[in-house]
Amino acid sequence: MKPHSSPAEGGNTKPRTAESCEAELAAQKELNLRLAADFDNFRKRTARETDRRAAAQKEAFIQGLLPIIDNLERALASDASTEQLRGGVQMTLQQLHQLLGSHGIELEEAIGRPFDPHRHEAVAMRHDPSQPDHAVIEILQPGYRRGDEVFRPAKVIVNALNHKEASIPHEQH
Repeated sequence: MKPHSSPAEGGNTKPRTAESCEAELAAQKELNLRLAADFDNFRKRTARETDRRAAAQKEAFIQGLLPIIDNLERALASDASTEQLRGGVQMTLQQLHQLLGSHGIELEEAIGRPFDPHRHEAVAMRHDPSQPDHAVIEILQPGYRRGDEVFRPAKVIVNALNHKEASIPHEQH
């Protein structure tokens, strides 16, 4: 909207009519409606793109998981010895860790590290004078992380030098 000029500035001295104000108001309303529609379309397009990316990530994960399932099915159908089955299970576990790693999920190393309640869930305490106080001395269930973010905390046993007896572990979930 142009500012109304004064006669001293050499502008138009005619007063604005009601019709011209209404026309300008109608034009501004039309512009406002177009901008609102454009923003709504942008929002919908962004939501569709986000959904498409999430679906592609799920599909990639499933595509990586299918060969592992195939290997497990072949192992169950085979007449392999216990040692051969054990080796096959170890290879399958390695494939699963590789798949998780390709999606940014990594195994959290905890043994010997100081207990961190943000990364570990203490389920028991044990006295081991050969280890530092409050260090993780055993992992009952591994933890996983994505970058610095904890995906699942590790269930651990923590060293407690001031306790001579080990506590009983909590029931596992």
